[in-house]
Amino acid sequence: MGGSHSVEPLAQVQIDLGEPCPSRYTTRPFHAIRASVARDKQMLDPPAESHRAPLGRSSVDWRWCARMGAVWLVVVLLILSGIVGINTAGAQEMIEMQPGQPVDLDAMIEGGSSRPPVDPYLLEQRYGCVECLPNTQRPWSWQLVPEGLIYHSYLAGEKEPRMGTQWVNVHDQGWLWDSTLGGRVGIVRYGTEGPAMVQGFEMDVEAAAMLRQDPEEDLDVVSVDFRAGIPLTFGFGRYQTKLAYYHLSSHLGDEFLLKNQGFPRINYVRDEVVWGHSYNLTDELRGYFEVGWAFHTDGGAKPWEFQFGLEYAPAAPTGTQGAPFLAVNGHLRQELNYSGNLTAEAGWAWRGKVGGPLMRLGVIYYNGLSPQYEFYSQFEQQIGLGVWYDF
Repeated sequence: MGGSHSVEPLAQVQIDLGEPCPSRYTTRPFHAIRASVARDKQMLDPPAESHRAPLGRSSVDWRWCARMGAVWLVVVLLILSGIVGINTAGAQEMIEMQPGQPVDLDAMIEGGSSRPPVDPYLLEQRYGCVECLPNTQRPWSWQLVPEGLIYHSYLAGEKEPRMGTQWVNVHDQGWLWDSTLGGRVGIVRYGTEGPAMVQGFEMDVEAAAMLRQDPEEDLDVVSVDFRAGIPLTFGFGRYQTKLAYYHLSSHLGDEFLLKNQGFPRINYVRDEVVWGHSYNLTDELRGYFEVGWAFHTDGGAKPWEFQFGLEYAPAAPTGTQGAPFLAVNGHLRQELNYSGNLTAEAGWAWRGKVGGPLMRLGVIYYNGLSPQYEFYSQFEQQIGLGVWYDF
């Protein structure tokens, strides 16, 4: 009381409004990384309340875009369901040639019913791809290493096991080479035989290495994510579901670490249980949704993630001429405050037989947080070309 009080001049108070486009959100040029290792460490290891680095790239709210994309996909699915007239009867494998007289598809073709055999060509003209139809009347049996899969990988899913490579230009980073080396196969099945629209239960195994190389640095391996899992799948009619476990871990490349000594590595790990749902709206059009919960995480990973999408691809053999494909996938993760990424792919595809592997050549657009989880809090906008082989 009565004493003088000193007041700090207002001009000395500084408020950090952030950078409009921080240069540290890049894996290149390397000299810029070496000059900002300390700031990268602070970015990758923030206080416990949030592991996500501030993007500050633009005024666009990407979380809002991702959520609106999810709503848009749901609306499209509902509209398409009405257009194609989906109902429970349509999911049955019995085709009514005359009212009240359902005939088994196999019996119609092979002549095993009271009716004479029907020319498969006439069936195909009327119903499209006959083998694509989910025949619920076929007998079930135990099969080791069965042909085909019940639940197929998502065409635009960035963490799905497949063989593929893509040459992409990343905004503010230049050209990068991303590849996936892996696959997925069925081990044991109790259900129908054949590769297409399988009915029954199946256990698969999957594994993949997803690596990133830098073509401007002698193709150095920048980072690689490893994934391995065991999906249990079930199919009936046009519906498929899976309950799967997978392990994923992320690593920086040796060459990258040698050229960027002191770069802070994060031990991103997730062991997760996934529940997925898939429905074939038509022979060529498929929608899907899955939810994943990780019971063990490290390196900033958090338990929940959601994935959804829509894809169109040829179901019948295409021959050498091929056919168009289109795929859109959204992926939201809790560690990113339920933001994530949106991937769109389009191009030309070839399939040798119904239910067999699919080879694709096309363009890819990716917008969101990095698909390489060593840099999972970095924003990337990619556009490029890719070749994929899906099992």
